[in-house]
Amino acid sequence: MRLTRRHFMALSSAAGLATAFPGLAPAFGASSGTSVALLPSQAPTGWKTVLDKANAKLMEEHGFTFDAQFINWSNYAQQSLLKFTAGAQFDTALQALWLNMAQLQQSGALADLTGQIDKWPNLKKQIAPKLIEANTWGGKLWGIPQVNSAGRIQHFGIRQDLADKLGFPEINDFETLERFFYAVKEKESGVTPFALASQTGWQTAVATPTGLFNQHSWENPYTMQYSLAGSGLRFYFDKDAAKTGSSRPIPWWDDAGTVEALRKIRQYYQDGIINADGLNVDQATIESQFGAGRFAGLWSITDGLQSNRLAGLKKAVPTAALGQVLPFGGPLGSVKPVQTFQADNMIVVNANGGDVDRAMALQDWFSVQENHDLVGLGIEGTDWKPVGEHSFEQLSTYSFPSYAILWRAGLERLTSSMTESEKKAFGWAQDYDNFELDTFASFIADVTPVKEAAAQMNNVMTQYANPLFYGVGDVDAGLDKLKKAADAAGLDVIMTELTKQGDAYLKARAS
Repeated sequence: MRLTRRHFMALSSAAGLATAFPGLAPAFGASSGTSVALLPSQAPTGWKTVLDKANAKLMEEHGFTFDAQFINWSNYAQQSLLKFTAGAQFDTALQALWLNMAQLQQSGALADLTGQIDKWPNLKKQIAPKLIEANTWGGKLWGIPQVNSAGRIQHFGIRQDLADKLGFPEINDFETLERFFYAVKEKESGVTPFALASQTGWQTAVATPTGLFNQHSWENPYTMQYSLAGSGLRFYFDKDAAKTGSSRPIPWWDDAGTVEALRKIRQYYQDGIINADGLNVDQATIESQFGAGRFAGLWSITDGLQSNRLAGLKKAVPTAALGQVLPFGGPLGSVKPVQTFQADNMIVVNANGGDVDRAMALQDWFSVQENHDLVGLGIEGTDWKPVGEHSFEQLSTYSFPSYAILWRAGLERLTSSMTESEKKAFGWAQDYDNFELDTFASFIADVTPVKEAAAQMNNVMTQYANPLFYGVGDVDAGLDKLKKAADAAGLDVIMTELTKQGDAYLKARAS
């Protein structure tokens, strides 16, 4: 009988082997069976071949296999939530504060992973201590952060070829970017200056610390929004809270810079600078239309993946080029935007049907370069080939949602087609020292005391706030309706509770 590494460990002295082969020790506790993960998106082309090879190696080394249930992005939030509440059998799932993570944690659906990372040496090596600290709530860790950079700054991806053609070779501020958009509208027939997708929502105006069209936030990226999970309500804490000890939260519509952004968006909607169907069109459709050359710009984030759009775009526009615009009014490094270092994506473990040891063993296995490359990039020589030490060339259409389960900042290979503009932005975003930690970085609002009001507020945000974020309708009339509906839903109750929790957080932070 051929012994797997797990069998070998089981038949031997764990203590002795751990001394001789320290990297093997965690496998001793791993379970058998299949570690199933709920992941957004679709199975990549060639997935079975990759999965078979990965599972042969995983079985050899750990004694279990891996499988993924892919769920389309448009249904992921609802379907993954249903699987948790229905008691489905799976180990892990992508979750996040912008999905249902806080709700799941508060309902006891997530396994407590506190202290787990220290047991898995490969994983521990790839996860920065600051990242763990920032993603620990109330002293407990409820998921493994999936990040490939330190800070996440939303910004603009633009058609650099059009910018060069129209006389905007370098864009470093909001006014110049706006002039570029209007020049596109005037001179490039059939091209809409900027594309908005329905998933973008509040990010058009609310500071994170930057909102897409929040000019004040671009020039002053020092305010971070927070959310009352499950309510859709975004709010800001007082900037002087650390000094005064008083959190004094306000809803986003009481911030002048955010409201001014709504007026900008409305203007862009009326002038045809943004697409008129942004409220209803999904991101996949927008990406497809951008690839067909129908837009001059779209939402981007500092994740090092934005240059991937170029290959498809060049099929429609062979002379196309891409640029990244982070209009901080100066070169990167001239300002330090605030960040929470809270991960946008987390891998959580199902407390009512998952296997913590198996889930953590898989996360540890993904933290080895060879395994990370195999699942993330596919078969070497077929799907990709290395370029230098840290880059790769894509050879096939294999596309796995690595951000959902195996992002490790130190293991990510850069695509060989990455633009110089994105290399600069991504390199800057990977350094924790380029950001300031926000006062409320580890604050997570507990929705339980105001659960009923939060549920009503979610409907208010969908009905009255979303149209404003896409420029649909008059701003003043829309805000008036929004405020009246929010008051009726229990805004006072919610803000009182947020003040209580924010002040308590400050007090605990100071002690």
